[in-house]
Amino acid sequence: MQPGAGTDRAAVAATAVTVLLWASAFVAIRSAGHDFGPGALALGRLLAGSVVLVVIAAVRREGLPPRAAWPGIAGFGVLWFGVYMVALNWGEQQVDAGTASMTTSSIPLLVVVLSGLLLGEGFPRRLLGGIAVSGTGTVLVGLAASQGGRAPLTGVLLCLLAAIGAACAQIGQKSALQYGSALQVTTFGCLIGTAVTLPFAGQLVRQLAAAPADATLSVLYLGVFPTALAFTTWAFALARNTAGRTAAAIYLIPAIVVLLSWLLLNQVPRPLSCVGGALCLAGVAITRLRWRSPRVRVSAASR
Repeated sequence: MQPGAGTDRAAVAATAVTVLLWASAFVAIRSAGHDFGPGALALGRLLAGSVVLVVIAAVRREGLPPRAAWPGIAGFGVLWFGVYMVALNWGEQQVDAGTASMTTSSIPLLVVVLSGLLLGEGFPRRLLGGIAVSGTGTVLVGLAASQGGRAPLTGVLLCLLAAIGAACAQIGQKSALQYGSALQVTTFGCLIGTAVTLPFAGQLVRQLAAAPADATLSVLYLGVFPTALAFTTWAFALARNTAGRTAAAIYLIPAIVVLLSWLLLNQVPRPLSCVGGALCLAGVAITRLRWRSPRVRVSAASR
């Protein structure tokens, strides 16, 4: 085994878990959004996620993150768990899941720009090329999903706000992971996000009392899996790779959303969606390619 190979495989597996669960979140948000407002849905999701994360952190005796990690954790918690989740929930009430996933797919490009400028990761041509291919595929998926209707401008702008918040949050998260563990950063970021969304507590209580069981279960699902589990596996992968390369995996989400909508909602994908999904997969594959340096033969005399 080559050095770091096991870690790479673990990071790839963690990323796969994350994108699958985040893709399922788009479907669950639309389901729960009929009975919960954007803020109440975000708070309910974060409360459920926080309980799970605190219990796991306590069992593992993680303790408090180092002082140097707190600025990044605070930015990550406010921007991703606060701004992103409320804006995305609100946006998804006005646009379809395909359009929402297409709009938020600007996250990888924003992360590449920010990480190149602020984290010194540079602008690798292969990464930019893969993002261009996947970005084209995401646009095709979104166009196919929104055929037959127009997405309201307000909904699109809210999804863009969510994307900007998430991209900036990843920069803070990456810096925090230099000092704290993936579980520490995720747990305390989630707690900060919960505190930010507490003004929606009254609305959450009223809507919980009136919501059907399936909507409440959707909120719990969002909290336990796409939040507590997926954000922890994402932090694990991000700590072991560059922010730009890790974020490129987000381009897998639109393709998975199309597949899940087909399997769970019986929405047969249009040909344009299939082409777009293939391009999304191809673009992510490009970002994962590694060129091997030529081997140098060593003569017996020089050994």
